[in-house]
Amino acid sequence: MRVVRISLALLLACLALAPARIFAADKVDLLLVLAADVSRSIDAEKFQLQRNGYVAALANPRVLDAIASGRYGRIGLTFVEWSGVGNQKVVIDWTLIDGTAAAKSFGDRLLEAPRSFWDRTSISGGIEFATAQLAAAPYESARRTIDVSGDGTNNAGPDVATLRDRAVAKGITINGLPILSANPMSWNPDHTNPPGGLTNYYRDNVIGGPMAFVRVAKDFNAFGDAIIEKMIAEVSQAHEPQRHAAR
Repeated sequence: MRVVRISLALLLACLALAPARIFAADKVDLLLVLAADVSRSIDAEKFQLQRNGYVAALANPRVLDAIASGRYGRIGLTFVEWSGVGNQKVVIDWTLIDGTAAAKSFGDRLLEAPRSFWDRTSISGGIEFATAQLAAAPYESARRTIDVSGDGTNNAGPDVATLRDRAVAKGITINGLPILSANPMSWNPDHTNPPGGLTNYYRDNVIGGPMAFVRVAKDFNAFGDAIIEKMIAEVSQAHEPQRHAAR
């Protein structure tokens, strides 16, 4: 009988400790959704430059150093592509990035994944979809960020600022990486070059939340460097006290 009591006590002690260990293992410094525009204004060459830029950023030593310097030394990352209304897809599901091996595996899978869509541009749909992915994340973090990259304005679906504000109300930060186009689309020049410029459009309509910012890629060839700097900034912000956004 005494043996049974001791065994039961040990079992209860293990059960009491297990949730704490699991909970600690699920903590990350940042939950980050990389949300990439794959609308029809992005041709095959631009798409590949964009995709390669994301892969290179994940393997960049400065990005990995920024991740390692956090309290937990890891972030939760997912990659989604979006285009027109209803056209959003998780390309790489939530993954724990805690070093070179995990980052390389994520990048390899991303390189192999086919393009998801080739449709209109619903930034609002992309934000709404990314917000849902954050709600379903298997990790926990005080910082939740959506990283939106694209080369045009919202031309399909709900008003983008409305969906931006809904996400921000949930404590989510949305950062923007507008990709500038030297040659406007002949059939709709205001889409990629709106009045006031795409950078201001992103600043006024897309970004929001604590410490939100815009990082500009002057063209698709410059996208790789821009996303590296953007990811370093986003990961580094996860180590700082939250401040109010300034658009």
